[in-house]
Amino acid sequence: MKALIYILQFKKSGRFYVGSTTNLERRIRQHKRKHTATTNRFGDFDVVFTQEIESLERARWAEMKIKSWKRRDFIEKIIKDDKISFLEE
Repeated sequence: MKALIYILQFKKSGRFYVGSTTNLERRIRQHKRKHTATTNRFGDFDVVFTQEIESLERARWAEMKIKSWKRRDFIEKIIKDDKISFLEE
């Protein structure tokens, strides 16, 4: 099953949220309804990046890897390059 990894950027704080899903529209609706603690706490956001990945398992792996970096510049590079380069390795 195809999946997506996505990055949200919160409008007020500029912080990022990284997630993965098989249904982006449904997941964004959940975020807008404040179904997650992060989107409930940080408010309005923009979807600033999406990339299709061959499986949900691989998307979850990529999500965890990105979250482990803890550095804003790595996430900004993904957005700027419009791809997750380590997935091509």
